Parts: sequence; C-alpha cells; structure tokens
Amino acid sequence: MIRSFRSSALKRFWERSDDRKLPDEHLGKITRILDALEAALSPQDMDMPGFAFHALKGDQKGRYAVTVRANWRITFGWERDDAIEVDYEDYH
Repeated sequence: MIRSFRSSALKRFWERSDDRKLPDEHLGKITRILDALEAALSPQDMDMPGFAFHALKGDQKGRYAVTVRANWRITFGWERDDAIEVDYEDYH
C-alpha cells in the first residue's frame, strides 16, 4: 500500500485525480505504476515487464525506482508492507 508521498503532484493525482502538474503523456504509465505500488507487498513486486525496476545506490541507497519514460522515474522507499515517500523525478 502507498503510505506517503514526497511529490505533491503525485499525491494530488492519487488522492483526487488532479493531473494538472503531471505531463499528459506520462499519465497512463504513472497510473499503472501507482496501482501496482498500492497492491505490492514488497519492493520486488514492482519487478514487472516495462517498469525497469531497480534498487538505487549511493545517497539514494534503500530506495527503489521504476521507469516512467526516458529519465523520469517513480522512486520510493519501503517500510513493512508499504511504499513510502513516493516521488516522481528525473534523477539523472
């Protein structure tokens, strides 16, 4: 389950379907990723075709990422059974 967000744009989209701050061309993939995160019981549940799931390194160690498009990722931490601090970012 998604417990918290870093990105206020993702939070508004998830809670109120307010997509004004997100690119239209990313909305379908963002929706699929957030739905999968909501259902996931572990970070590895996000290792699905088309998501390019990977653990982050360096100062982001302990967080994970899935690809939305090009350099854009949804990143998240994990605590117990929940995704935490879910973010939408271009971290490259």
